[in-house]
Amino acid sequence: MSRRLLLLAVLVLLAAAPLLLPDFYVTLMNYIGLASIVTLGLVLLTGVGGLTSFGQAAFVGISAYTSAVLTTRYGISPWLSLPACLLLTLPISLFLGFITLRLSGHYLPLGTIAWGIAIYFLFGNLEILGKYSGIAEIPRLSIFGWSLGGGRQMYYLIWAVTLVALLAAGNLLDSRVGRAIRALKGRTTMAQSFGVDTNRLKIILFVYAALLAAMSGWLYAHFLRYVNPSPFSLNASIEYLFMAVIGGSTQVWGAIIGATLLTMLKEWLKDILPRITDQSGNYEIVVFGLLIVLMLHRTREGLVPYFSALLPAEKPVLARPTTPPLPARVQPQRGEPLLEVEGATKRFGALAAVSSLSFEVRAGEVLGLIGPNGAGKSTVFNLMTGVLAANEGEIRFRGERIENLSARAIARRGMARTFQHVNIVPSMTVLENAAFGAHLRGHAGVAAASLRLDRPEEALLRHEAAQQLDRVGLGKNLFDQASTLPLGSQRMLEVARALCADPMLLLLDEPAAGLRYLEKQALADLVRRLREEGVSVLLVEHDMEFVMGLVDRIVVMNFGEKLAEGSPREIQNNPAVVEAYLGSVA
Repeated sequence: MSRRLLLLAVLVLLAAAPLLLPDFYVTLMNYIGLASIVTLGLVLLTGVGGLTSFGQAAFVGISAYTSAVLTTRYGISPWLSLPACLLLTLPISLFLGFITLRLSGHYLPLGTIAWGIAIYFLFGNLEILGKYSGIAEIPRLSIFGWSLGGGRQMYYLIWAVTLVALLAAGNLLDSRVGRAIRALKGRTTMAQSFGVDTNRLKIILFVYAALLAAMSGWLYAHFLRYVNPSPFSLNASIEYLFMAVIGGSTQVWGAIIGATLLTMLKEWLKDILPRITDQSGNYEIVVFGLLIVLMLHRTREGLVPYFSALLPAEKPVLARPTTPPLPARVQPQRGEPLLEVEGATKRFGALAAVSSLSFEVRAGEVLGLIGPNGAGKSTVFNLMTGVLAANEGEIRFRGERIENLSARAIARRGMARTFQHVNIVPSMTVLENAAFGAHLRGHAGVAAASLRLDRPEEALLRHEAAQQLDRVGLGKNLFDQASTLPLGSQRMLEVARALCADPMLLLLDEPAAGLRYLEKQALADLVRRLREEGVSVLLVEHDMEFVMGLVDRIVVMNFGEKLAEGSPREIQNNPAVVEAYLGSVA
């Protein structure tokens, strides 16, 4: 069965469920839909973005209580309470995001636990919220006079919201913003180097997940017509996280699968275990925990990725752009100073990784930066691209000082790089990784991506990525998963990604490492073509045969300082360089 037929079958079953199932199971399906909406936010936030949160139930509660108070105490229409729920959740989630997302490691989830518990006890102690007794007699929803008072009537509204949220999340991940979100987990330096404002994106993602939880809370309040603090405790947040992990924390469909399995399994165990043990008690929690541990041993990535691998893969199609191509930069006049480094120094404690280094890169040239391992070459790259801040000295790009600018600001000015150690997003395709380099050449945001209004721009970005992949010899691997490429091809993928940024200055950090002879020749030909097009290249490389036949000038570093500078012939005949680095190559 193809993926599309399977999806169609699922939609038909969802539509027919209230007509075929008894009331108990319809109610259970409503709970599954409500949980799926919250879990979907965790899939984006935790599974894809790598930001673990144990506080999502608190946002469900904030929304549920807001609607309950407004409709019972002030007589406001439930439909008018919905924007109020979202508008209240927005500033609260912004505030909590700002104070929480500054934390890293285990401190981040601990921070979410702290405010999640605090909000739970706030629900139980405020008089206006009914303390632990809660609020009852919440009005029913109605549409054009038709009351949605029962489970069967609410079913279609709950699942319509669930499926729309699922579609929007899928659209979001299949966009330039989605690629940036997928890079948040362990690839922040790379993302910043290509213009992603990672701090802002984390806040946006946190708020997005909170608003999904708020939507679920509003539906919950008018489905049950009663709220009290119990469903919004830390235990509920942990269950939502379990749902994401069980279903597949990196897949949007994992939210529904995880919510379905966990909800159904708990109910079945509650019914079956007392019959088996002849005793009452919460034994289902014990059995459930053991089953989850066994399941995670077999399917660590969750059920959706496990079963997706068993289905036939659908061949993707590269959409052709219908608008003019992306505008290209005007390259500076050949020979003019492009990058100037004057007295740059970087210390790590008492160690000076770079000391009083000065050199310049001229427009339209290929400059080699060589030196033994540990000479400070990659540190120089990090200083020039804003990954590290210099302790002393000045760095100018086209006459503008950039040593105190962020990596994002420097990338916007026309500098792109590769990395000493391959830095790609393994779970994305080759095409998606390359398109990441064109992040700053697109403008569509979260709303446009979720509504799929970004398709014309996305087609341009992907077309650009495909063209650059053709240039580096990866045109046949567009839809392969990047992690399946050999090391040499992954390095060429990094070059294509950097070219997608349309740079004035291309920084290549050991690009020939891991390449075979013919691949090195192809890379050298590419660099020469770039030079002819006016693109300047700063090359760090240990393969001296590759460097000497390619560059116009060479700067030699040793122990963080400049040892020599000149043409390849001058460097080969420099006794100090021969002694320190080249040896018998000279």
